[in-house]
Amino acid sequence: SSARENAFYLEQHLQLSVAMAYVWLGIAVLLQCLLTPVKLCEIPEGNTRLIRSLNLKLLRSTIDNSGEPNPSIYIGLRLSEDHSLEREADYLKKLKTSLETITASSKTNNQDQPTTGILALYLMALKSSCDDMEKPEMMRLITRLKHQLHKEKKQITEKDDPLTNYFQYSLGLIALCIHDKKVDEHVIQKLINVEKKDGFVHGDTVSVDTEAMAGLAFLCLKNSGLYSPTLTAEINLAIANVKQKIIKSKNAEGALGNIYSTPLAVQFLSALGSTKDIEECPKAISVLLEAMKQGKFSNPMMMSQLMPVLHQKSYLDVANIKCTGNKDNLILNPSTGMLPDVVVGEERINIMITVESPLSEPVTFGVEAPARSSLLDILKSAEKQNGNFMFKTKDSLYGPFLTMVNGVTATLEERTYWQLLKDPNTPLEEGIADYRPEDGEVITLRLSKW
Repeated sequence: SSARENAFYLEQHLQLSVAMAYVWLGIAVLLQCLLTPVKLCEIPEGNTRLIRSLNLKLLRSTIDNSGEPNPSIYIGLRLSEDHSLEREADYLKKLKTSLETITASSKTNNQDQPTTGILALYLMALKSSCDDMEKPEMMRLITRLKHQLHKEKKQITEKDDPLTNYFQYSLGLIALCIHDKKVDEHVIQKLINVEKKDGFVHGDTVSVDTEAMAGLAFLCLKNSGLYSPTLTAEINLAIANVKQKIIKSKNAEGALGNIYSTPLAVQFLSALGSTKDIEECPKAISVLLEAMKQGKFSNPMMMSQLMPVLHQKSYLDVANIKCTGNKDNLILNPSTGMLPDVVVGEERINIMITVESPLSEPVTFGVEAPARSSLLDILKSAEKQNGNFMFKTKDSLYGPFLTMVNGVTATLEERTYWQLLKDPNTPLEEGIADYRPEDGEVITLRLSKW
């Protein structure tokens, strides 16, 4: 009897032990799920070659010596998992030389002052190179950006608009934040106030890329833990508002705003780290991958904003870039050089150009040009074919943009720009060097306010 009881109790104890083991296993699995960071905005498998081709395309743009080097290209390359360390090092040298020239010329000529956005991108590029940011020249650059943001804030107070725009203002905040520099709370409050008033607009529509950049700035400031509980609460509210506007901007195809504002919008959603509204990311990623297959990303600036997304990162990850143990696995064939992505055809196309300015009556005329020509080349043909048409452009990190048409110049003081539209009234998503009109299109150059 005693032996049977012992056996019974032993069996019960074993069953209880097995049951408890399963309970603890379940708890362990649950904890693992909770502690493992959720990877948002994942890239579906099977796209490695596509991503690598864009990486090489961006890397190839570093060979182009026709203009100033672009710090955004370097940031995009550093936020990739794949590298050509020698090519990146060469480009970093170019950037440092360019920065020395910019800062030296701005001391002697007030007109050559680098903008808030340029300063911010250079600081982010230097941070992503793992340079010593405590060196005196680096600290001077940080101080300069702080002063620049104060000038922007003063301009907003006096004229209700920044010196540049809220995209650059936000970029300035991100650059200081990833360097662990505390920003004057009044400078942050200005951006919060504009967000509250739905002030991130371009014309009549929400500027999704500005919303995204401001959202990234707010996230960085929140995560820094450097600000008062009252301001942090306002920052949290601003983040929620930005998220709502970005999700609301989704079009029928799944792009957030348009295809070129989607990379920054996805950067923001990815940095948000919330599983809510996670379905927005796969749709946006799918649209971006399809656009890549169609060759829509050829502008280096746009490619550089897309690169972090393809590696599930955002500009905020610049703060934690490691420069040891990087894969040195990208090989650029020097003989390829800067091959054009689009070959201009022998066929001829006819385009109608309309110029609209408040200062004069609209003017419309026809232009003949080779098929697949860029709008810039078509305007050059128009200048040769029509003695009454002339235009000027200015280089920027995004490529050339129109500054003057038929003697009328767009100015920063009057906040005017030459808007590009196609019939009937659709703004172009690409710049003049990237957009390629089709036969019979009507292109409007309209002096507009921004």
